[in-house]
Amino acid sequence: MFLIRMAWKNIWRNRNRTMITMASIYFAVILSVLADSLQDGVFDNLIKNMVSYYTGYVQVHKTGYWDEQVLDNSFESSIRTEAKIISLNETGGLTGRLESFVLASSNDQTKGSLLVGIDPENESKVTNLKTKLHEGDFIKADDQSVLLSEGLAERLNLRLTDTIVLLGQGYHGATAAGKYPVKGILKFGTPAMNDRTVFMPLKASQDLFQAYGMITSYILLVNDTEQLNTISAAVKKSLGSNYEVMTWEEMLPDIKQHIESDSRNMKFIQGILYLLICFGIFGTLLMMLEERKIEMGMLVAIGMKKMQLAILLLLESLFTLLSGCIFGLLTSIPLVYYLKLNPIKLSGDAAEAYQRFGFEPVFPTSSDPEIFLNQALVVLVIGLVLSLYPVYKVIRLDPIKSMKR
Repeated sequence: MFLIRMAWKNIWRNRNRTMITMASIYFAVILSVLADSLQDGVFDNLIKNMVSYYTGYVQVHKTGYWDEQVLDNSFESSIRTEAKIISLNETGGLTGRLESFVLASSNDQTKGSLLVGIDPENESKVTNLKTKLHEGDFIKADDQSVLLSEGLAERLNLRLTDTIVLLGQGYHGATAAGKYPVKGILKFGTPAMNDRTVFMPLKASQDLFQAYGMITSYILLVNDTEQLNTISAAVKKSLGSNYEVMTWEEMLPDIKQHIESDSRNMKFIQGILYLLICFGIFGTLLMMLEERKIEMGMLVAIGMKKMQLAILLLLESLFTLLSGCIFGLLTSIPLVYYLKLNPIKLSGDAAEAYQRFGFEPVFPTSSDPEIFLNQALVVLVIGLVLSLYPVYKVIRLDPIKSMKR
């Protein structure tokens, strides 16, 4: 207790030195938390836009569908098949879809589009599609109307209650053609989806393509995304070889590779940040050693053991590091939450560049508690490791030389 009290008093004997050390740790924690939080937030937002709002985390198809995505590779929806999937505890629900490509037209404007037949109620439960409604009303299961993505509606100059003409190839070569009123406009963060997607009730799409009772995929709601591969394997084993079960990582390998590549780049940037943190903390330690050289020599000369002095210096470093880390965490938590609610949005040429590559030009933060704890712990460990240098200098201290000016 004597050493603890002395350490606490010592760190405030020179307030400027202590405040400089605490400030370096304080800003180190904030910067490292922000860097890690932005990285996770951007990737989570990317996955949410590409996965949660459309592909889902796991899809079930007829074997061979993913290699040749045509209506002839669709399969009949079955209560028995759905029951097998839902019986898995890890699977929170599912919805069936019928997907195909069509020509969407209005007056003299035509654009190739992705037509998705959905069960409106189940689709909203699984992918939260209803939250993307920008104008109008959401479709119902017995409607003969459609939802258009915002970019497609602008391209075709369509508004609510206008009529869109759809033309494509139906099941087993049948002709698919129909006219449907626009009931709502959806707005997606991903330009690829925002520019070419049409949603309509599943029954209406089956009538359009003459694929009665057929679907092209089941989209699964997964409660625990960390167990994605385990769940996928369990569903595949349950359904057998007639079906292929794919995770989002298999369906969107380019997104996975992009995340892995950016993660490696971010680790390099964080390494540079940690290196700067090391220099900042080490500089204050050297300053402290030089200022207290005579003091430490006198303490050893009057009988204080070098080990006690080393412990004293470690306690001083620990108090300073803990204070800086705590204040850094207290500042970074509201800052991260603010940036989560008000994410950084790019504009101009930078935004267009991101959109050309299919990414939403938005940089939100992640509020995962592990980020705050991990980064504070990393900075604390760096500081403690660097504090071993003063301990080493104390152990090798010559009290007579240290007191010479």
